[in-house]
Amino acid sequence: MIIRPAYLEKLRPFIDKPLVKVLTGMRRSGKSTVLEMIHEDLLACGVSKERVIEINFESMSHAGLDSAQNLYTYVKERVQPGIRTYLLLDEIQEVENWEKAVNSFLVDFDCDIYLTGSNSRLLSGELATYLAGRYVEFPVFTLSFSEMLEFDAGRAVDTQIDRAEAFLRYLRLGGFPVLHIAEYAQADAYRIINDIYASAILRDVIQRHKIRNIALLEKILHYVMDNTGNLFSAKKVSDYFKSQLRKVDIETVYGYLAALEQAFIIHKVPRYDIKGKEVLTINEKYYLGDPGIKYALLGYRDRDIGGMLENMVYLELKRRAYKVYVGVAGDREIDFIAIRQDEKIYIQVAWKLSEQATIDREFGAFDQVKDHYPKYVVSMEPFWHDIINGVRHVSIPDFLLMENY
Repeated sequence: MIIRPAYLEKLRPFIDKPLVKVLTGMRRSGKSTVLEMIHEDLLACGVSKERVIEINFESMSHAGLDSAQNLYTYVKERVQPGIRTYLLLDEIQEVENWEKAVNSFLVDFDCDIYLTGSNSRLLSGELATYLAGRYVEFPVFTLSFSEMLEFDAGRAVDTQIDRAEAFLRYLRLGGFPVLHIAEYAQADAYRIINDIYASAILRDVIQRHKIRNIALLEKILHYVMDNTGNLFSAKKVSDYFKSQLRKVDIETVYGYLAALEQAFIIHKVPRYDIKGKEVLTINEKYYLGDPGIKYALLGYRDRDIGGMLENMVYLELKRRAYKVYVGVAGDREIDFIAIRQDEKIYIQVAWKLSEQATIDREFGAFDQVKDHYPKYVVSMEPFWHDIINGVRHVSIPDFLLMENY
């Protein structure tokens, strides 16, 4: 197990606090490992192993715990009265009416509860009803570039890691942890990602939402992949299918997109009017939960690199707990506005800045933004260090590794 300390640092202040800790994220993003890290941390702090109940609901050894009642009975038999127990429940959505059991644990036992789940509906509906104000969410993402370098260093015989080469590997493979704990040929890595994707699609989308038209679901997802970083609407998707002589209802498109979002396979990014200071409700953008999904399904294509670089920057901002929007400044669009409490940053993402017209367009996107928050243009050029009208250029690998923005 390779430790991901950033998640432990976020979780430690909440240990023994009267809140259910909910770890959410796409399948194979590392939630189970984070849960195991918590387990090890508790033991290291002197908690006896008898006080920790850890259950992985995807294991056949716990197949009988498929209902709230069965789960409650199992835990009740193992809780020691008057002694704090730590419950670590992995992929809790596999248990029918699980939220009733968790609510009863809070009422009946002295316990500290940690859950993981691969569907954002964990934090809506019944959970919100039963645990309103009594849970805190910790999104878990696939590896950041910084984490991937740490994984590489942890298994390297030669401690000298070529960062440029590592970044290209990260760009082509994405950040699923399983791909970076050993060496894989690209074809083998994509086969692994395909299996992850198939599991996420089958269990967290098709089965959970009882989707019958699987071919249409995958076509919609492929459309999203082909248009990563482009303004998007369900009507555009519907019109596209009409041009392919297929009639698709707009509500069906919205429903399938929502199902993919809930499984963290895609992320919707709304637009934000900088002048009006309001979130716009049309023409959002979509990004993937990990860029490797696109390449595994559709193959790597250099012409797609612009959207995938945006995807990498978007995920890095989300890992750092920013709320992310597409910026609208008059007739200009800014790739990202990232807001975290009283912080705000603006980012333009470009592949290359080899032509003056490209430089003017990317740096000029900020012309109508008159505040003094940090503004960046990030691209693949490693030797560009200019600051133009207060807008700083940073190479994308450097931007991903910056401690603060």
